[in-house]
Amino acid sequence: MPTAGKSALVAILMGSDSDLPTMQSCIDQLKAFGIDPIVRILSAHRTPQAAMEFAANASENGIKVIIAAAGMAAHLAGAMAAHSPLPIIGVPMQAKEGPCGLDALLSTVQMPPGMPVASMAIGKAGAKNAAVFAVQILALSDTELAKRLSAFRKAQTEAVLKKDAELNT
Repeated sequence: MPTAGKSALVAILMGSDSDLPTMQSCIDQLKAFGIDPIVRILSAHRTPQAAMEFAANASENGIKVIIAAAGMAAHLAGAMAAHSPLPIIGVPMQAKEGPCGLDALLSTVQMPPGMPVASMAIGKAGAKNAAVFAVQILALSDTELAKRLSAFRKAQTEAVLKKDAELNT
């Protein structure tokens, strides 16, 4: 996967390495669309300066969308939004202890006016949807990516219709 020095359209930031097993579905989904993301571990609380510098420089480094995954207080997506004009997609993560990720969901979704974060579902479904949402954003100005997105949506439709037909035969 690209490192911080290489150009990528999407950056995936995680507050902890414990988030990687969940966020792997995001990484894999982006790669299926032909996007090799930058993947970093940066914390809004433990590495605030590094996180701020990453967000502040992301646009000039060619990044178009930032996906930020964090649990508990889940301030990473909000910290990215505070320091970057780019679209930020937040993925709330479930901590080992606590209210099953609801704390992270509320921290991610409750942003002040003028500081939006697109909030996904908690965990793996949210991670995969973050990738697809990033692709939807990028496909607005990339016709090849738009074609891949259309094929992806068509394949999803066909898979459901096939299962329905199998159920009813």
